[in-house]
Amino acid sequence: QVQLVESGGGLVQAGGSLRLSCAASGLSFKAFAMGWFRQPPGKEREFVAARGWNSDTIYSNSVKGRFTISRDNTKNTVYLQMNSLKPEDTAVYYCAASNLPPYYSGTYYYPGTQSYHYWGQGTQVTVSS
Repeated sequence: QVQLVESGGGLVQAGGSLRLSCAASGLSFKAFAMGWFRQPPGKEREFVAARGWNSDTIYSNSVKGRFTISRDNTKNTVYLQMNSLKPEDTAVYYCAASNLPPYYSGTYYYPGTQSYHYWGQGTQVTVSS
């Protein structure tokens, strides 16, 4: 049974930083791309960042240069370091495990929710102005 458990959310002032973690179990973690998505209040879920098995990385334009996705395959964990946070970053953040083939190369499909089969329960990030 695949489980993804996020942690690290909270309340932070604008300009501050947070690091989210997502611990995965029940899958061959190192073989699959992992992604972060977020859902702002009253809006649809949107892509934030993804990192492939081979470290190919892609970010949404709204977070590029401020957020960094990384992964530790020895700990089956993916991270999202968020710096220079803005009030518009307020959302529930979800990690997800890709359903693309193992060791898939290329980031083209990473931003789509349809490329992910397993999702965590989400962690709230609130940025105050």
